[in-house]
Amino acid sequence: MQYKLSDYDYDLPKSLIAQKPAVPREQARLLVYDRSDGSLNDDYFYNLNRYLPDETSLVLNNSKVERCRLQFDDKEIFVLETANPTTVTAMVRPGRSFKLGDVVRIGDQLEVTVLDVREDGLRVLGLSAPVDDMRFDQFKRMPFPPYIDPNDDLSHEYQTVYAKHDGSKAAPTAGLHFSGAMLDNLSKKHNIIEVTLHIGLGTFAPVRTEDVREHKMHSELYHVDAPTASQLTAAKHITAVGTTSARTLESIVVPDIVTRDRLARSFSPGAKETDIFITPGYTFEGVDALITNFHLPKSTLLMMVAALMGYDEMKRVYRHAISHGYRFYSFGDAMLIL
Repeated sequence: MQYKLSDYDYDLPKSLIAQKPAVPREQARLLVYDRSDGSLNDDYFYNLNRYLPDETSLVLNNSKVERCRLQFDDKEIFVLETANPTTVTAMVRPGRSFKLGDVVRIGDQLEVTVLDVREDGLRVLGLSAPVDDMRFDQFKRMPFPPYIDPNDDLSHEYQTVYAKHDGSKAAPTAGLHFSGAMLDNLSKKHNIIEVTLHIGLGTFAPVRTEDVREHKMHSELYHVDAPTASQLTAAKHITAVGTTSARTLESIVVPDIVTRDRLARSFSPGAKETDIFITPGYTFEGVDALITNFHLPKSTLLMMVAALMGYDEMKRVYRHAISHGYRFYSFGDAMLIL
């Protein structure tokens, strides 16, 4: 098994980092990989239904991205957790302006007090007003990842059309390719099931250990109610839309029920935290197919893809995507792994 961080590095031309989504959304390209024979097909996302198994259920993460990046003239506060209305845990820039004990003015009549500086660099901040105070509204921005040039005009594009529950610090990007009309058409043939996993630091925190098995995922909150769990248990085949949906499914599948008969698997409801970290050698029990984007080098998401399709095949598929000009990362193209 490949457990060295350097094994998950690759070179990507900067020109292939998508700065905006395809218009309309479903015009993104789609690379279809079949694990049964290793075949690759180059297509477009609007033709997704040609490749989905007839009996599959599509599982979507309906978490909604919060405008959690507070942008001031020369400072930035990225709110990750809210302990109470006036106490938050955040990434800050520049760090030298947020030393322990500092009282930092961030706007007219607004300031923060640095209550703690954690070992990982995060700050615990005391706010002079509740985080939902209207005075903060003018500073709130969509939390685009650092490889996308900030562009408030694209804020509505960094949200799935089915987003419902506030709580994510990043978009479940595989779902960005779906339009409402496309989902309506798919629902005529396939069962659409929604789960919720609020994306936090765990999804985009870099891996800093050379042995990836030593990496500790931050916990993220998921919610799956009893009727949804029953739908999942009844599903004959499951296609997870995005790695966050996949992590949710793998967190709630009941392995003791899984036998050679895949219909015997069961899913449990709950509102809990998961820190599941999926790397090569992992056996998927809750996911039969996956729709996903192309992920950053050395990322936990790339390791999950390698776990599903095999390390060598992941490398081959990514070489194909790069050589064929696929667009990468959050606003990039999609891949269906069957």
